Amino acid sequence: MDKNSKIYVAGHRGLVGSAIVRKLQGEGYNNLVLKTHKELDLLDANAVKNFFEKEKPDYVFQAAAKVGGILANSTQKADFIYQNLQMQNNIIHNSYIYGVKKLLFLGSSCIYPKLCPQPIKEEYLLSGYLEQTNDAYAIAKIAGLIMCKSYNEQYKTNFISAMPTNLYGYNDNFDLKNSHVLPALIRKFHDAKINKLDKVLVWGTGSPLREFLFVEDLADALIFLINNYNEDTHINVGTGEDVSIKDLALIVKKIVGFEGVIEFDTTKPDGTPRKLLDVSKLNGLGWKAKTSLEEGIRLTYKWYLENYEEVNKKFSH
Repeated sequence: MDKNSKIYVAGHRGLVGSAIVRKLQGEGYNNLVLKTHKELDLLDANAVKNFFEKEKPDYVFQAAAKVGGILANSTQKADFIYQNLQMQNNIIHNSYIYGVKKLLFLGSSCIYPKLCPQPIKEEYLLSGYLEQTNDAYAIAKIAGLIMCKSYNEQYKTNFISAMPTNLYGYNDNFDLKNSHVLPALIRKFHDAKINKLDKVLVWGTGSPLREFLFVEDLADALIFLINNYNEDTHINVGTGEDVSIKDLALIVKKIVGFEGVIEFDTTKPDGTPRKLLDVSKLNGLGWKAKTSLEEGIRLTYKWYLENYEEVNKKFSH
C-alpha cells in the first residue's frame, strides 16, 4: 500500500476496526473510506454494491462482524451465522467485481476444532469437531476464508485471511451480557471495587488456558500482512503464550486494585480447555507481538476509566 491508496476499513468503529484506523492514520495513510452502519448497511447487498461502484477502494480490511462471548454465541446462533455470512459475502464479492487490489479478511481462532493439538497450526483447520457453543459463528468465519481462497484460485484476486487469537483493548465491549472474558473481568473487578464488595464471581473453574493479544498489536500485524503476505492459506496472529483464566483474573484484580476474594462458579461452562495459536509462520515473516499482557491490561483499564461514562451509557439502557 502506498500512503495515497484508498483504503476501506469495514467495521471501523469496532474493537479491531478502530485499532486499524488508528494505526493507519499513525503511519500516514490518510485516504481512508469509513462508513457507519447508518451510512452503509453491510447486510444490504445492493447498498454494498453501490458503495463499491462509487468508491472503488484499492485495499479493504474486512473487520466488520457480529461478535460476542460464550453467552451471546450460544443463544443467538441464527443471527451470528446469517449476519456474518451476509456481510462478508457482500464485501468479498464486490471487492472482486470492482477490482480491489488486496483484501484482508479477519477470522477468529474459534474456527479450529474444539480439541485441537496445541499450539494450533494453520493446517489443523477442519480436522475435527467445533466447539458447540460458537459453531454458527465459526462456520461463518470458515466460509469467509475458504471464499477468499476460492476467489484467488478462480479469479486471481489477492484476498488474504488472518486468524487472530482472543483480543482486548480500547473500544472493547464491557457489557456483561455479551462481552468476552477479559473486558468482563475488568468491569466486574472495577464494579466490585467501587461498590466495596468482598468477592467477585468468575465463570467456570478458572483452569482453561487462553491467549490474549492487545488489539494495537493486532492492527500492527494486519498492516504488516497486507504489505508482506500473499498466500491463499490463512495465517495465525497471536502472542504464542497463554494464561489460565484464574491467573488472568488475578492480574486484573491487581491492576484494578480490588481487595476482596475471587470465587469460581463451577456450574458455568469452561468452553475449550486450551486455545493457543502456533504463530511460528507469522514470526518467521518477521513480525512479533510487542505488548505484554500486564501492560496491555493496564492500558485497557486506563482507557476504560477515561471513557467510563460513555462505555456505561452503551449498556445501561
